[in-house]
Amino acid sequence: MYTGRVIGTVVATKKYETLEGIKLLLVETIENGKPAKTIVAADATRQAGPNDLVYLIGSKEASLMFRKKLVPVDAAIAGFIDEDPM
Repeated sequence: MYTGRVIGTVVATKKYETLEGIKLLLVETIENGKPAKTIVAADATRQAGPNDLVYLIGSKEASLMFRKKLVPVDAAIAGFIDEDPM
């Protein structure tokens, strides 16, 4: 599990069929309190938006956040962080 900040959205002209209806967001990961790298994450909460501080799940476990179907993702937003530590 790791943290990040949503910095934008991703628009795909074509998606894998199990990704239909799942929002893809651009997230800047945070390591040691500083911005690290930028990744694309699937929004399992379906409520995240720009500037939200979130925690993410990576690897195979990210696809398990979407219980109905196996989704080909490497990162999924699992929840929100209420207070900004920075």
